[in-house]
Amino acid sequence: MSVQEYLDKHMLSRKIEDAVNAAVRAKSPDPVLFISNHMRKAVPSVITKIKARQVLDSRGVPTVEVELFTNKGMFRASVPSADPSGMYEAFELRDGDKGTYLGNSVNRAVKNINEKISEALIGMDPTLQSQIDQAMLDLDKTEKKSELGVNAILAVSIAACKAGAAEKEVPLYKHIADLFGKSNLTLPVPAFTVISGGKHAGNNLAVQEIMILPTGASRFEEALQMGSETYHHLKAAITEKYGVHGCNVGEDGGFAPNISNVKEGLDFIKEAISRTGYGEKIKIAIDVGASDFCKGTKYDLDYKSLNKSGQNFKSGEDMIEMYKELCAEYPIVSIEDPFDMEDWEHTKYISGLGICQVVGGDLLMSNPKRVERAIHDSTCNALVLKINQIGTVTEAIEVVKLANDAHWGVVISHRSGESEDSFIADLSVGLTSGQIKAGAPCRGERLAKYNQLLRIEEELGDQAVYAGEDWRQSY
Repeated sequence: MSVQEYLDKHMLSRKIEDAVNAAVRAKSPDPVLFISNHMRKAVPSVITKIKARQVLDSRGVPTVEVELFTNKGMFRASVPSADPSGMYEAFELRDGDKGTYLGNSVNRAVKNINEKISEALIGMDPTLQSQIDQAMLDLDKTEKKSELGVNAILAVSIAACKAGAAEKEVPLYKHIADLFGKSNLTLPVPAFTVISGGKHAGNNLAVQEIMILPTGASRFEEALQMGSETYHHLKAAITEKYGVHGCNVGEDGGFAPNISNVKEGLDFIKEAISRTGYGEKIKIAIDVGASDFCKGTKYDLDYKSLNKSGQNFKSGEDMIEMYKELCAEYPIVSIEDPFDMEDWEHTKYISGLGICQVVGGDLLMSNPKRVERAIHDSTCNALVLKINQIGTVTEAIEVVKLANDAHWGVVISHRSGESEDSFIADLSVGLTSGQIKAGAPCRGERLAKYNQLLRIEEELGDQAVYAGEDWRQSY
């Protein structure tokens, strides 16, 4: 084949001429670079390669990282992980060989990506997120993604989403908003973990975490400053009473002083807020994680204390009275998982009181069927979305639509085992969730999310809207 025949076959002469004309019109100072970029844009992007590997999360536990390639470049994603908390969430595939990473290695999930998912997705358009996700679901064929593993499927789904944004030449959060079908973008109110307890910390505090929400800030940048300053004032207050050993931190960066009473933790936070001078601009939220200390129909708030465990059980009614008292005494605006994941009755009762936002975490597991039941029964009024509980970007979008239609609050959430991937920051903006919990205002894997939100706010400029006082109605 001659050069001319090759040019004619692929219509290159016309394409090159178009690129040169475009460079002339643009008066490009570097015509070679301009023509090169112009030619690349003229070629529709497709997935050309997918490669996965095992990496470690913030707890030193293996997780999955993916690199997805198109002719626009390479797009990397890594997924969070957590201890399985119920039969209603998607299945995280691990190897189970106790001799390697204590059974937690994810080589099977990596192999599924490199050998099965990759073959199914090569040649697909990265902008077609729902088709990509459906192709993986069709390949898996199980309800809980137990064949390929949710860690495999989600990593590819996120990487594809990033590639789709690049193909459209828009920011990731804007691409997510397009997939969501909304045009408005909102920076979420961060729920900073400042005191850790439950299974995430080595103290005697039963509740899982106590958070602060800077609802009175005018911008996300100010909210981050308020959170950081309060965190450091809290460190000083704890040190004054318990010394430096009281400032050890839990898995998500919250302080873990050896307290057993939630009121003591709330008093520390109240004092820290007072020292900042921010006053009513900062509210408080609690993730109780009550399933971890539910024994039958009773709740053991001393379950972590060997000397007291089993001596002070509380009934569901006792817990309700405790929550009412706490909400009256402290500026608490949100309580997550106030009861066991199967205690729908008491959760519905406290939600009906209207004393604060009642969030379904373990109760819902980001599971659409449980969300639909909770909406129908008016069991709670907010969803915490943990993307690795559901498994794909498309499914995450659909469950948030369910919550929005019910006029629920939505909290985009990190996991105890996090990666440095900042995807949930863009997700919270694109889905206009109004709330994000990504841990303390410290530790790299947590700050990756908060710092990305700073960048997004800066990029949006005058168009940036911080949820603030409208943190529950941002949609």
